[in-house]
Amino acid sequence: MTEYPLYNDFSTFLKNHFPYKVQKISLNAGFTCPNRDGTKGQGGCTYCNNQTFNPDYCKTEKSIHQQLEEGKLFFVRKYPEMKYLAYFQAYTNTYAELEGLKRKYEEALRVNNVVGLVIGTRPDCMPDALLRYLEELNRQTFLLVEYGIESTCDATLKRINRGHTFADTIEAVRRTADCGIRVGGHVILGLPGESNEQILEQAGVLSQLPLTTLKMHQLQLIRGTRMAHEYEQCPDDFRLFEVDRYIDLVIDYIERLRPDIVLERFVSQSPRELLIAPHWGLKNYEFTAQVQKRMKERGAYQGKKFGVSEKRAIFAEDINL
Repeated sequence: MTEYPLYNDFSTFLKNHFPYKVQKISLNAGFTCPNRDGTKGQGGCTYCNNQTFNPDYCKTEKSIHQQLEEGKLFFVRKYPEMKYLAYFQAYTNTYAELEGLKRKYEEALRVNNVVGLVIGTRPDCMPDALLRYLEELNRQTFLLVEYGIESTCDATLKRINRGHTFADTIEAVRRTADCGIRVGGHVILGLPGESNEQILEQAGVLSQLPLTTLKMHQLQLIRGTRMAHEYEQCPDDFRLFEVDRYIDLVIDYIERLRPDIVLERFVSQSPRELLIAPHWGLKNYEFTAQVQKRMKERGAYQGKKFGVSEKRAIFAEDINL
């Protein structure tokens, strides 16, 4: 019987690029978002609370250099030879004038043992001038541009107040990949109004884009967000997965993905004091171990059910993929 790897994991991806251990360090570089400052909207995405993923050292009053040096302290004692990727994570990290962006990125790259950048942004925030600069930067260092896709369904994007369409995602991903830059995507599984069928269809649609990496995680209800208020008012509009059902959904999704896409994560873990639901009591590595165990039991592997159905083919033609 032919043996297949379960999926393309991010740690192996990094090992194939670097001859040493590499760790991402999150940064808060003081950016805002066009969905918060009135350019696209006010209040941001309905699910968004940046406190859920910013480590304590990510404070805007600290310089990028200081944040990176403090972040390195978490790892250097155990792995003194560790190298780092500066992860511009909080809010929209391409949303500023070009010269200011250059200064921030290049400050990060000057920090000792920083060997590349990961830049998180929105699909509607990649101007041509910045893309030309990133194209040149990509020739000099490791670079991954990560777009918040969240959903391929425009009705969902409107409901969660994203302020862009899936067509914007298609354009941004293609333009970036055409420059030879690695492109990552981020999606949320279980957004209100989306059925399992729609979620699994999403995997096939995303597989038609030139994505290098993909992150996914479960819908989480976070205190202080507009979505938390919506849940309080109309809880029946939301479907919060039990952990076993979500594991099976993740595996079904993985089976429908293009085999070469690198999968960085399947779950997110928000601080307990901010999280309303779901409460699974699992750390990320514990959840990943359960996914791997279930995949082996099911004989599942990435791409097992990958293929373009008639519906996907029509969709691809409509959006000129």
